[in-house]
Amino acid sequence: MRPILTIVLTLFLTSPVWASDASLPEEQPLFRPGVESNLNDFLWKKRPILVFADTDADPRFQEQLDLLRAQEDALRDRDVVVVFDSTPGDRSPWRTKLRPRGFQLILIGKDGGVKLRKPFPWTVRELSRSIDKMPSRLREVEDRRGD
Repeated sequence: MRPILTIVLTLFLTSPVWASDASLPEEQPLFRPGVESNLNDFLWKKRPILVFADTDADPRFQEQLDLLRAQEDALRDRDVVVVFDSTPGDRSPWRTKLRPRGFQLILIGKDGGVKLRKPFPWTVRELSRSIDKMPSRLREVEDRRGD
């Protein structure tokens, strides 16, 4: 009787561990090509930061991506996804809607509205300050403090 009880208790106690592993959310990629996504993918879930250029050889485009890659944790904490597009000929849904010219950095809120447009690279610190002032971000911070 004892061996059976031991087996049953072992299975019972270890099953929540299996369940918790299965329920972990799969981490989504932070950087995505513009042709593979559209605004509806992120509405009320993420804050897209769009980085446009006419070519990937544009030094501002490369500098901006480097600045963003250097502080990925700060971006993930603010529910950001970085969408990059350096091929104007592909006419991605983002290009059709926002009509960027040359290099352009655009911050979109979770509500789908354009919150910021810049013709030059911005640091993650500057972007974070802008995001942290948004009403939706202020609510998120308050909700986390309450938990």
